[in-house]
Amino acid sequence: MKTIRTAVIGTGYLGKFHAEKLANLEGVELVGVVDLDRQRAGEVAGANKTHAYTDYKELFELVDAVTIVTPTKSHCRIGLDFLSRGKDVLIEKPMAISLDEAESLIQAATDNNAVLQIGHLERFNPAVMALKDRIQQPLFIEAQRLSPFPNRALDVDVVLDVMIHDIDIILNLVSSEIKSVDAVGIPIITNKVDIANARLKFENGCVANVTASRVATESLRRTKIFQHDSHITIDYAAQHISISSLDTRDDQSSEPSSTITRLRQLEIEDLNIERKDSLREEIKSFIACSRNRSKPLVSGYDGKRALEVAGKIQEAVMKSLEDFSTLGKAGA
Repeated sequence: MKTIRTAVIGTGYLGKFHAEKLANLEGVELVGVVDLDRQRAGEVAGANKTHAYTDYKELFELVDAVTIVTPTKSHCRIGLDFLSRGKDVLIEKPMAISLDEAESLIQAATDNNAVLQIGHLERFNPAVMALKDRIQQPLFIEAQRLSPFPNRALDVDVVLDVMIHDIDIILNLVSSEIKSVDAVGIPIITNKVDIANARLKFENGCVANVTASRVATESLRRTKIFQHDSHITIDYAAQHISISSLDTRDDQSSEPSSTITRLRQLEIEDLNIERKDSLREEIKSFIACSRNRSKPLVSGYDGKRALEVAGKIQEAVMKSLEDFSTLGKAGA
């Protein structure tokens, strides 16, 4: 098995976990970790028996693939530097700050025959993977992703920080274009929107109601999917799926003059899902794509599509805030 030489660019809250997973994968050599903070890079490097760098450019000739776990505004610049040299790249979500940047990353990967994977972690959640043969045509989706305020730097709003997970999942479940987007949101702690709700209407009639908050008192990561004959609940944290399926049967009354009554009952099935480390599965999949030159489960196109919808939600949120401000001034 070919050894894939890797590095982690960015050793903050999530980057240190990337380094840990890569250091413990078979067939992978963690060449180094990079961070502008020399001390932090050194600590993560020491914990994973590798080398610390403060300049990622020193790694161009030393690696086959990298994971980029830096602030969003630097994703495109760093990603292009590696992709243009034919190096495979896993970029944490959101993949970029604009659609133009996202497209430039996709084009660079195509031009240089490099793998570009986007870090939409929930796609590798065992519960989501188990949905593959259970989804036919969703009619209504309700997604909630709530968490207490994170003790880490926040360079994006709650839509790009939190809601984008569910945006990606929903877009992967609904085979239709979006018809309209309505959204509201407000800043609570930061100067960016910290809680938001969006209603996505699709051309095929499906509606998705998505709520995301990073200022909740408790954590909740759950999605409910309603179809013609079933209701599916996904608990991401518990990696659990419950399916309520419609069971229709005939009940013939003992009275000769009676008509047949259709009784509709729900049969509840709890899927037996083997728990796994979603981040490890995501990184393991990326390494396999790098080794086998295969298409990633979450491609650059997937990342761009989620970013595009997130942008529409942000625009709708800003409009709702402007409308609210205008009404407030008018009523003063």
